[in-house]
Amino acid sequence: MKSSVNSIITGTGSYIPTRRIKNEAFLENEFFDRSGNRLEKENEEIIQKFFEITEIKERRYVTDDLVTSDIAHLAAEEAIKSAGIDKEELDHIIVAHNFGDVKHGTNRTDMVPSLAARVKHKLEIENPGTIATDIPFGCPGWLQGIIQADYYIRSGDAKKVMVIGAETLSRVSDPHDRDSMLYADGAAATILEAKESEAPIGILSHNTRSDTKVYAKMLYMDTSYNPALKDEGDIFLKMHGRKLYQYALTNVPKAIKGCLDKSDLSIDDVNHILIHQANGKMDDAIVKRLYALYDKDEVPKNVMPMIISWLGNSSVATIPTLLDLIWKDKLEGYEINKDKGDILVFASVGAGMNINALAYKI
Repeated sequence: MKSSVNSIITGTGSYIPTRRIKNEAFLENEFFDRSGNRLEKENEEIIQKFFEITEIKERRYVTDDLVTSDIAHLAAEEAIKSAGIDKEELDHIIVAHNFGDVKHGTNRTDMVPSLAARVKHKLEIENPGTIATDIPFGCPGWLQGIIQADYYIRSGDAKKVMVIGAETLSRVSDPHDRDSMLYADGAAATILEAKESEAPIGILSHNTRSDTKVYAKMLYMDTSYNPALKDEGDIFLKMHGRKLYQYALTNVPKAIKGCLDKSDLSIDDVNHILIHQANGKMDDAIVKRLYALYDKDEVPKNVMPMIISWLGNSSVATIPTLLDLIWKDKLEGYEINKDKGDILVFASVGAGMNINALAYKI
């Protein structure tokens, strides 16, 4: 059998911010609806309903001295150490994010130079052949970066690629919007390397879709819901939650199945599904509908690890953080059998609207 070049994961790293923000921290917030009307329900009831829908108990925020490129750099150092590689050998550094560096005390985006260039600078990499690029692709950005890295490796353009997902959503969320309780900060990095093998290993297949005609503005930027702040000029992350939920429930399972079909895999072949930690109930519903596409009524236990209850939704950082925790046996009840050849599925949905999925064999 003729060998081929495959993209395999050789190292992971993450940075989990130190500030733990529990749901009780929002008890004093003034919440308004989209029309600028103060919500009539008491905050205790709003927060309890939020928990029942999302399963989020707490989230992590960065300290005031850090920005997105800082935590991306910290995750990158961990991944390089994990892979045991020389940083000068990296052919590409890809950083997925959506807001650049946002300093404490402002919500202004700073993206020049690119975050990848900033990370390369912080790593003190001298090699001009280490190409530093950014991907703003909504929450699926890290996974899209992995897909691009796979193309680089299979084409012969690269042998080692680092893909980072990093975000500080706490600095672009509207404290007067109850959806702000979803958002968190975090960063994680993954090293992909080229490896020749006769049998398929590493990245087996992937599938991406982008629905912009109808769904482009499911997530968007706009002024605060607090009418007293409308004229200040600041804009914050907003979402049409119910419509987004239905879009994801309808399309993510089909995208995952399409990915598995490309590599002739069935859902029974999958050991773990690493899905974007967006909303606990939504993720449960997505995976249940995925199994229904295979005429299965029940989802196996421990197939879908979740960390959203204590880390919240950190956008592009959720899946690589989850991967890092499992890869290093830091998530109780879950492990990757690196000798048996476990099959992992990654999937994400987010602003655009964009969806992607990827199948990976250990």
